[in-house]
Amino acid sequence: MPNQRGSNHITPAGEQRLRAELDQLWKQERPRVTQEVTAAAAQGDRSENAEYIYGKRRLREIDRRIRYLQKRLDELVVVREPVARDGRAYFGAWVTVEDERGDETRYQLVGPDESEADRGRISVDSPIGRALIGHREDDEVSVERPKGRITYTILAVDYGDPD
Repeated sequence: MPNQRGSNHITPAGEQRLRAELDQLWKQERPRVTQEVTAAAAQGDRSENAEYIYGKRRLREIDRRIRYLQKRLDELVVVREPVARDGRAYFGAWVTVEDERGDETRYQLVGPDESEADRGRISVDSPIGRALIGHREDDEVSVERPKGRITYTILAVDYGDPD
C-alpha cells in the first residue's frame, strides 16, 4: 500500500485490508523479528553481526509502518454507501470507460490508501478519478496525462462487486 496522503475516504474492503496488515505486523511479523533480534544479540559482538543489524533495521521499519497505519486508520472515513444513487460516479463506484481507440477499461474510484491500478482501483485524487467524479453514463471526460490529453466516454456506472 502506498504511503500517500489525499482523500480521507476508504471503502469497507480497503479498511479491512489495512486493519489486516496492521494485525499481521503487530501479532506475527513484529514478534518474529523481535525473537530473531534477541537470538542474534545472544551471539555476542553486535557491531559485526549482520543478523542483528538487519533485524534491528527491519524492526524499525515494522514499527514505523505500525505507527503510520494506526494514525491513518484513525483519520479515515469509511464510506459504506454512495453519496447518491443517481447514476453518477461517486466514491466507491465502478466506472466502465471507453477511450478514443475503442478500448474499454473498468475502474473503481477509491481512496489513495487502497489504489491499485493493476486491479482497476484508482484514487479519486488521480487525474482520471477527479475527471470521473460526478459524471454519468454517456458523458465524455478529458484527462490530461504526461503523454497528452485523452477523452473517455463513460459506458457504465455501478456500485456492485467487481465481477
